[in-house]
Amino acid sequence: MCGIDGFLNSAAFDEETARATLARMTASLAHRGPDAQGTWLDAQAGIALGHRRLAIVDLSVHGRQPMASVCGRFVLVFNGEIYNHRALRAELERTGRAPAWRGHSDTEVLLAAIAAWGVEAALRRATGMFAVALWNRESRVLTLARDRIGEKPLYYGRIGDALVFASELKALRSFPGFDGAIDRDALCLYLRQSSVPAPYTIYRGIRKLPPGTFIQFEHARDTPRARARTGRSNTRSRLVARSRSKAPRRRRSACSTGFSARPLRSRWRPTCRSARSCRAASIRRRSSR
Repeated sequence: MCGIDGFLNSAAFDEETARATLARMTASLAHRGPDAQGTWLDAQAGIALGHRRLAIVDLSVHGRQPMASVCGRFVLVFNGEIYNHRALRAELERTGRAPAWRGHSDTEVLLAAIAAWGVEAALRRATGMFAVALWNRESRVLTLARDRIGEKPLYYGRIGDALVFASELKALRSFPGFDGAIDRDALCLYLRQSSVPAPYTIYRGIRKLPPGTFIQFEHARDTPRARARTGRSNTRSRLVARSRSKAPRRRRSACSTGFSARPLRSRWRPTCRSARSCRAASIRRRSSR
């Protein structure tokens, strides 16, 4: 388990202030990654990335994050594990698209895959559990992505002039200007279902990225462009079938993530027709007593 966080400002920011803010956010995730802490920012582009590391694959310094691609175009922070990273690495080498490897981490393989095949194609090939924040230094596009099952969390929202994201809500609370206003629709859903489903969170204006989705921001003020969504709804039945398979398990595939090119559309359906109707029904029940 690692922790990622960061923010994208609508304009260039003061580097000293940004570093202090990023340090607070990243420190709040220390329990997720006791092995190392890393930060990266580009004040002119208005982007900052933070990472807390729990070293699992490649324990050396070559696995530390934020990690830049060999070509220098991409910078990535990553939480999770790519189970088929050896197969992806071999495919890159076989097709002559592998960089000069610096280590043997799955993070480096994912970065190389993105540089070679593009974001969507790389995510489609990846098998594992993950939450990713990727910065494209050439196009100045921020990509947030989450695995198909949603095992690794990723929250995001706008606070003032910044788009802020993190593995946990507590990191967002460390950002200046966070007001902590409660989302009443989410509260209603929690009282009804004992949980707050994606894309809601308990805080107004903060969202949880749905499973199997990646979104991209060209600017902190822009509306995110939803680019992909895994579309089938019988995920559980397929996972059960896989778990009963007699095939050799050379890689962990219970959290397999296959990205399709379908446009984003939420498959989640609340037990009530909407959060507002849920709240209205509760009021009617109380008034009828």
